[in-house]
Amino acid sequence: MSTQKKRVVVIGGGTGTHTLLRGLSRYQKQLDLTAIVTMADSGGSTGRLRDEFGYLPVGDVRMALAALASDSDEHEALVRQLFMYRFAKGDGLSGHTFGNLLLVALTDILGSEEAAIRAAARVLRVEGSVIPVTTEPVHLKAIYSDGYEVIGEHEIDEPPHDRHMHTVADLSVTPPAMVNPRAEDALLAADLIILGPGDLYTSILANCVVGGVSEAIRHSTAQVVYVSNLMTRAGQTAGMGVAAHVTEIVRYTARQPDVILVNTGVFPVDLIQKYEAEDEYPVIDDYTGESMVIRTDLLATETVTTVSGDTVRRSLLRHDPRRLARSIMDIVTTS
Repeated sequence: MSTQKKRVVVIGGGTGTHTLLRGLSRYQKQLDLTAIVTMADSGGSTGRLRDEFGYLPVGDVRMALAALASDSDEHEALVRQLFMYRFAKGDGLSGHTFGNLLLVALTDILGSEEAAIRAAARVLRVEGSVIPVTTEPVHLKAIYSDGYEVIGEHEIDEPPHDRHMHTVADLSVTPPAMVNPRAEDALLAADLIILGPGDLYTSILANCVVGGVSEAIRHSTAQVVYVSNLMTRAGQTAGMGVAAHVTEIVRYTARQPDVILVNTGVFPVDLIQKYEAEDEYPVIDDYTGESMVIRTDLLATETVTTVSGDTVRRSLLRHDPRRLARSIMDIVTTS
């Protein structure tokens, strides 16, 4: 491989992007990492701060910054831990993370969300870049196969039980918004663009429906990698296998992924039962299309613990950051 760093751009948000970036951060000498994150989050601490202060949502930014933060000594590790700390009590504080509050305070002080992100990156000694996909305030809008319409990422992510078996027919942002020029430049200059892991509509495609993003992906000379979801999501991807997920990626980006990563690890029975109780099931590997498929064990074995004060439902099954990063590095070194 050339000694020049490969420019890798990760598109997504939330836990999936955090997992991938944390794994790839071990290869900073070989990679120039950029995370492009959704600005449509409207749940939990982020949603409350967004409503109260009117700024862009900070939760996905916080997760990406924390993933790329240096923790080479005890001081840096403590700062990173502080950034991710979630309050479990206190009137008005319970549920908030310190990092979210810090980003809002920095926005107040510096006058813009992007300046706040750059300042937080310096505090955390971040290697790489975290870029909001747009600097315009937006909400996700989903229209379902039966014509039902929902506005708001949180409402799409946590539908009522009687909507669990419905799927999204059309996704957009309201009001219409344009891509952040920095995000567009990163996509056009990338050597590798990674979509996922993360919820198909609310984490990955939430970025791609912002004006100019799909065009940048389509015109980029980068290889495009899609990390397939582990589980379906109630009210969004019910009954969809890998092939249907890829079809939606192509539909919204007009770009066929060059490589698809699919997990072959076996899911613990007890966790699968918890998912099935919410009408969510493993994503079936039914892909037979033209993209190259890498099938390997990408499953994390650590037990996911619920953080006190967190009101958002979190994934119990996740990709393993080291395994996922090794698979990405295999693609990088052979490209």
